[in-house]
Amino acid sequence: MTEWLLAQEGTPAGHDLALMLAIAAALLHALFGALQKGRHDPWLSRAAIDASYGLIAAPFAFFVLPWPEARLWPILAGVFVIHAVYKLLQAAAYDRGAYTVVYPVVRGTGPLVTVALAGLVFGEHFAPLQWLGVACLSGGILALAAWNLTRVQAGRETMLPALGFAALTGLMVAAYTTYDAWGIRQAADPFTFLAWFFTVDSLLMPALTFRRWRAMGVAGILPLLRRGVLGALVAFASFGGIMLATRLDKVGEAAVLRETSTVFAALIGWLVLGERSGRMQVALMAVIAGGAVLVEWGSP
Repeated sequence: MTEWLLAQEGTPAGHDLALMLAIAAALLHALFGALQKGRHDPWLSRAAIDASYGLIAAPFAFFVLPWPEARLWPILAGVFVIHAVYKLLQAAAYDRGAYTVVYPVVRGTGPLVTVALAGLVFGEHFAPLQWLGVACLSGGILALAAWNLTRVQAGRETMLPALGFAALTGLMVAAYTTYDAWGIRQAADPFTFLAWFFTVDSLLMPALTFRRWRAMGVAGILPLLRRGVLGALVAFASFGGIMLATRLDKVGEAAVLRETSTVFAALIGWLVLGERSGRMQVALMAVIAGGAVLVEWGSP
């Protein structure tokens, strides 16, 4: 599997595979966000998800896949730090604001920064039509957040700090997307990097919430454990898929296409969380999707 995957790097087939992985990651990332928000405490939900994917990934990291090269250990330490900051900011945002307001701000602030970072780190360049697509996508996402803000009544007293945390989380999304793409490209075996990524990334949230878990009792823990296992499987496909996409093809394109997750998030909010979508929201979702199409069509 590893040899086949590496053979696709920089090829037309690799580009198509990266495109499919990025779109799949968008859908799954929206589901991942809904699982973390949901009806449970977002801190405990995230802890359950992290603990689950750490327990699943660790045996593969220790006993199945090749061990990381020496140069990967400092990179994995950086993974822990960057993702720790990201998760703390995201949990703080979800704790204070409605999902359909917070999530678009998180995703809307990231693409422009990610594309700029990809240019600096990987020497990638976007064509003018692609920049127009990025502008449509980011603008549509942020407009969607603004529209949702006018409609949401619950929790308005905490909405301003929620938006601040969401914007900072978006910047961390750009940081970790670029860093993870660089990290997986340093590994001889990308699946080794992924296994250790999930193992290392699983440590923080369970440790931070340990006392709260002890106070819940078995009846309160079981629903969260079920959510954690489901979230772990989604995380493997979503985060793992987007990292593989950034190894196969351009980081900036994969990152921008992943932000169509906002469209899927709105649908999840409507169908699952009972948050209605009006004509304006549907129109903005079309702008977001159109921006993603322009990014792909405009690729040199």
